[in-house]
Amino acid sequence: MAKYVFFTGGVVSSLGKGITAASLGRLLVSRGFSVSIQKLDPYINVDAGTMNPYQHGEVFVTEDGAETDLDLGHYERFIDEPLSRINNVTTGQIYASVIDKERRGDYLGATVQVIPHITNEIKAAITRVAEKSGADVCIVEVGGTVGDIESLPFLEAIRQVRYDVGDENVMFVHLTLMPHLGAAGELKTKPTQHSVRELRAIGIAPDAIVVRTNSELPIPVELKEKIGLFCDVPPRNVVQNGDAPTIYKVPLNLEREGLADAVIARLKLAPSPANMEGWESIVERIMHPRRRVRIALVGKYVELKDAYISINEALYHAGIYHDAHVEIKRVDSETVEDSGTSALLGVDGILVAPGFGSRGVKGKLRAIKYARERRVPFLGICFGMQLACVEFARHVCGLPDAMTSEVDEATPDPVIDFLPEQRNLELMGGTMRLGAYDCRLEAGTLAARAYGTLDISERHRHRYEFNNKYKALFEEHGMVFSGHHVAGRTTLVECVELAPSLHPWFVGTQAHPEFKSRPTRPSPLYRDFIGAALAGVSDGARMDVTAGSTVATPS
Repeated sequence: MAKYVFFTGGVVSSLGKGITAASLGRLLVSRGFSVSIQKLDPYINVDAGTMNPYQHGEVFVTEDGAETDLDLGHYERFIDEPLSRINNVTTGQIYASVIDKERRGDYLGATVQVIPHITNEIKAAITRVAEKSGADVCIVEVGGTVGDIESLPFLEAIRQVRYDVGDENVMFVHLTLMPHLGAAGELKTKPTQHSVRELRAIGIAPDAIVVRTNSELPIPVELKEKIGLFCDVPPRNVVQNGDAPTIYKVPLNLEREGLADAVIARLKLAPSPANMEGWESIVERIMHPRRRVRIALVGKYVELKDAYISINEALYHAGIYHDAHVEIKRVDSETVEDSGTSALLGVDGILVAPGFGSRGVKGKLRAIKYARERRVPFLGICFGMQLACVEFARHVCGLPDAMTSEVDEATPDPVIDFLPEQRNLELMGGTMRLGAYDCRLEAGTLAARAYGTLDISERHRHRYEFNNKYKALFEEHGMVFSGHHVAGRTTLVECVELAPSLHPWFVGTQAHPEFKSRPTRPSPLYRDFIGAALAGVSDGARMDVTAGSTVATPS
């Protein structure tokens, strides 16, 4: 039988339950256990697909095409296992399923209620992950904060899981905030006490408490003992999770605090030492890079860090590979649209981010033109690739009014157009090319050299494709179509790049290779993009980072 570790949060949101759960997963994997991680989201949306990035950060896409919470990206990056749609459950999914069953008569005329019908559906979703993954340990993160009305059905469901599968197979971990009051000059435990009391009032007694602090400095043992006494938790199971210079250091911090050992003891798992040498090497490279490189990330959600979190991490992973610190300069595409390309001066590479809609398009086109003409290494992701084709059509192929039909339906030259099989669709959710699709690369191209093979698979999230009727014109002017996906009788363009005579490294992809990037195994395209950017860095900028100096790292 699978073992379950349930993470709940208290006091405030955004404490890092996802990173903490992912870090525990990493520690268990390093001990030889198989792990799967699930996120229970209390929002009523069926999935994250139609949510504005300002509302909920990026949409992470799984291999099977589910549009999920961004925490699944952290899970995959830390445990290095592909997850699926069953690993993200929302209130909307649960209620939709229950209502469908009620309409079919599955409940035999019973009055449908939160208990037992909603909670049973939640429990079924939890056990489904254990059954399909076959994992030794299933880590389940409950979104939101204890005390939120929308989280109550999920909390009641996980309370019942302990009753269903046995006390020895379930562990509850509660993550809270331990604030430092400057005026008093001390850390306060009262918020944790109140949060745990709220949790116990609904029938869940935590087996371990993780306290978030704004420093990595160890908290006094006396405070752990105080929390243990007032919250009825052994002091050894009170674990500190302080702010870290990089998220990839969190597993090392939690290992030092003994969180994995507490889980192994509580669930009666066979103890074994953790093999964290590879992970320690990653953190060492992040903390003490030999080189640095500056990348402009051009998009329209740049002020919200979570909007491009997988892209950020893929760039950092590439930096780890090259033993380089990647400084990401966030450039608002609307600023480029209004004020020109001065914000791009001095960068070593330009990445144009994905997106939907017309806002900021002119700025992205300006940034692409700047990269092409000044021979700055360029990577276009999804919409970034599509706009690279638009820019090339306008300024190289002599089609001044070319555009994607997503932005201008009346354009005379729709070099990017809507998928024919998706015309006349009315629903906005689930109508895109989503999930993993195969791609055949052309030998000798930048893309083929990056991947080291001609047959690849990457994840997608888009509706529009390159219009093949312009292919010959583009090729005549030096565009190389380096990757294709065959769909029936249609060949869809997956990767484009400029001929070496036109540009040293200019690549666009319809896919989102960042979703499969790992700190231990960076995305090939991101890896070679950073390599090309480093190759163009001046000798002065190549100097080693001074030992002991403060270096900004991904957080």
